[in-house]
Amino acid sequence: MDPVKALKQVAFHLERAGEPTYRVQAFRKAAAVIADLDPAEVEKRAKLGTLTDLKGVGKATAGVVVDALANREPSYLAKLRHVDFSGGEELRAKLKGDCHVHSDWSDGGSPIREMAEAARDLGHEFMVLTDHSPRLTVANGLSRARLEKQLEVVAELNVELAPFLILTGIEVDILDDGSLDQDDDMLERLDVVVASVHSKLKMPKAEMTERMVTAVSNPHVDILGHCTGRLVVGKGRPESQFDAVRVFEACAEHGTAVEINSRPERLDPPRRLLSLAVDAGCTFSIDSDAHAPGQLDWLHYGCARAEECGVTPDMVINTRSASALLSG
Repeated sequence: MDPVKALKQVAFHLERAGEPTYRVQAFRKAAAVIADLDPAEVEKRAKLGTLTDLKGVGKATAGVVVDALANREPSYLAKLRHVDFSGGEELRAKLKGDCHVHSDWSDGGSPIREMAEAARDLGHEFMVLTDHSPRLTVANGLSRARLEKQLEVVAELNVELAPFLILTGIEVDILDDGSLDQDDDMLERLDVVVASVHSKLKMPKAEMTERMVTAVSNPHVDILGHCTGRLVVGKGRPESQFDAVRVFEACAEHGTAVEINSRPERLDPPRRLLSLAVDAGCTFSIDSDAHAPGQLDWLHYGCARAEECGVTPDMVINTRSASALLSG
């Protein structure tokens, strides 16, 4: 087993388990250190027990390298592999891509290529890169100039990673009046636009309803992201208040998919609202909202909730191929 690959797999599974960033970074850093060495030196150090003399390689990461070189599954990795994902298996198997993914261009932790390769390794045909828009400065949102540069980078990566495809996109802020935080001509150039509320989450119900209806009615918007803005872990955050029936009817009318956000701290929308969206005739996008490679595997959580609420594969836009998604 390749030791660099083994270290990266441990990092992936730590991310999937929601472990602290410093722990994930320890394995990614060790992978980079080992990758820079001649394989013969790595083997020699493993035999002599001097791997930990290398800056960036500790006892746990060295153990993974030793196990990998001995062609046995690292015990550290074996403990992480098993996760009880129950429900939604059939729907998960039909997903061909992920429509909400972040990179280190905004508030993600990994380069675009690394996110794309991880998505590909999960069996996806495509992913949509949706870094934040300019107003969300806390998330290092992309200015127009940075977004234009990102489009160039994505075009180059698509040549290198073919047939896997990175679709261009954005998670654009829905402003107070329902307008969008990016120029119309830029939004027109993108493959997929996810629109989300990130500010004034406690806006009065009537105003929030108008704000969201205006946004999902915009012809540039393809997906309504994490519609309630709630957080269900730690101190949590309550749901934004809005007329869900009106918003979902507007989504159905204008062909805007409702996101089923799979992040464990979001799981948005709640089941009662997800059922309302089904009744309204909405389409859906089951997304990871991943900010790190391991988080791409959180789609199981969204699929389980979708299945519970009667969402069928034909209602989910990312069960389609990239070409069908773009033409639809």
